[in-house]
Amino acid sequence: MASPIIQNASSGDQVVFHFEQKNHTVTQSSFPDPCTFLDGGFDSGFYPIPPNQTDNFPTFTVTVNDTKPIWVYCRQAANTAASHCGAGMVFAVNPGAPGAMNSFEIFQAEALAIGAELKASSSSASAAASSTPPPAWTSAAYGSVTIPAAPTPIVVTETITVEASNWITVYSSYPGSPEATPVGLNGAVHTVVVGGSSGQLTYTPSNITAEPRDTVVFEFHQKNHTATQSSFGDPCRILTNTTTNQVIGLDSGFMPVEANTTTFPTFNVTVNDTAPIWFYCKQHTPTGASHCGSGMVFSVNAVVDSPRNFSAFQALAMQLNGTNTTSGVSQPSSTPNGGCTNLAANLALGIGAVGVVVAALL
Repeated sequence: MASPIIQNASSGDQVVFHFEQKNHTVTQSSFPDPCTFLDGGFDSGFYPIPPNQTDNFPTFTVTVNDTKPIWVYCRQAANTAASHCGAGMVFAVNPGAPGAMNSFEIFQAEALAIGAELKASSSSASAAASSTPPPAWTSAAYGSVTIPAAPTPIVVTETITVEASNWITVYSSYPGSPEATPVGLNGAVHTVVVGGSSGQLTYTPSNITAEPRDTVVFEFHQKNHTATQSSFGDPCRILTNTTTNQVIGLDSGFMPVEANTTTFPTFNVTVNDTAPIWFYCKQHTPTGASHCGSGMVFSVNAVVDSPRNFSAFQALAMQLNGTNTTSGVSQPSSTPNGGCTNLAANLALGIGAVGVVVAALL
């Protein structure tokens, strides 16, 4: 939201908008049409701000030429259910007094009404697309274990604008998934430590939220681990096409790291959309115990408040594979592969904030 939400100014004054985290605009509209660009009006363009930036925020300056009202909105996710304007992210210079026909309160209420219409339209489309809802529960790949059913994704076509670039993206959106606008053209980098000097069977952190164009860098520490893509219902086997049985999952291969190593090998995965991605380590101990069955799993964009969250994924891995038996789990080769490949996964996320300070939306 913008803070403050209104500003009284005289002719010749300047209003300086400071853009803080996320990705917003300062765009001029009109009182009767608060979420539509005013022909001939000003527009800052998008300002993607990474979450770790704490100073030197970019600004956009508007010079006030008279005392007439100036109406402003953020055009992020315009004309969609995720519209920032539709969520009330609007601003005004010299609006009418409270109770007046051109007050800020009426202007914002109209923006919120537009947002409600967009959400209602989206909900109707979603209901039509899924006339047969999935069952609440299904079965895991093996082991006669009941698990939460996968949610029904909605295929979304959205125009993305970041900095001076525009493109159209088509992706499957899941309930609770992040939005699809990247924080910047190059994305952010998320480093995940695999293993550790004390023999930890962990990915640290174990679950992250990432946006499109972000890069997940798996940094392999001591011992010999992998970062291998699986699925929620089959957590300890590499992802395969259920029709052809061909392997389609990402796999770093084995990364043996000596105890005294100080320079660590890495494996990069590029995030492309908002769907959850699941990973595990396919290594076994000399006794045959599975690292995955010991809870060595990882996720990207697992929805925290979903029944298919990271904790449920880890618990299922341990339930299905948490013994010395290797039933249903592929054993590693005796000659680990130390190679590293940069690959892209089909994944995604996020949108942002504006500040007079233009700051985070909701």
